[in-house]
Amino acid sequence: METAATALTYRDATDADVDELVALIESAYRGDDSRAGWTTEADILEGQRTDPEGVLAVIESPGSRLLTVEQDGRIVACCQVEHRGENAYFGMFAVSPLLQGAGLGKLIIAEAERLARETWDAKEMQMTVISVRDDLIAWYERRGYRRTGRMSPFPYGDERFGIPQRDDLQFELLVKELG
Repeated sequence: METAATALTYRDATDADVDELVALIESAYRGDDSRAGWTTEADILEGQRTDPEGVLAVIESPGSRLLTVEQDGRIVACCQVEHRGENAYFGMFAVSPLLQGAGLGKLIIAEAERLARETWDAKEMQMTVISVRDDLIAWYERRGYRRTGRMSPFPYGDERFGIPQRDDLQFELLVKELG
């Protein structure tokens, strides 16, 4: 059996990828399609996760890369890696729900960390995760990330980030030394 790693192609996203990337991100986090994977936020947030303008902004942002992951010519995953001083930020991470649990996520986050180290000499990778996402946070902890307890507010009332289904949402900063 061919391993996931040998079948993946990494490249920077282009403007032509926007619609396919929006569909991927939405399928990984929102609605019934997301329930096929384990990263769904469908029980805590309804509405959209992102939109074409948001994805395009990441693609066009200086110091930011939207890493696109292809398998057999199809986009199956993506993640944002952004240069922030001595550190890098990891975000907009999505793996097709039908492929979740097969080890792709581990490979992609490792590639993002490698890029941050080699491209910007980043000392630390940072990310924010909705603090009630215990399974997701545990997954990141197994990859070497640690909880900081530093919280930032969820943007209640801004439907570009979804429609909250509970009133206790906030983001927690997770970090990993890239040494």
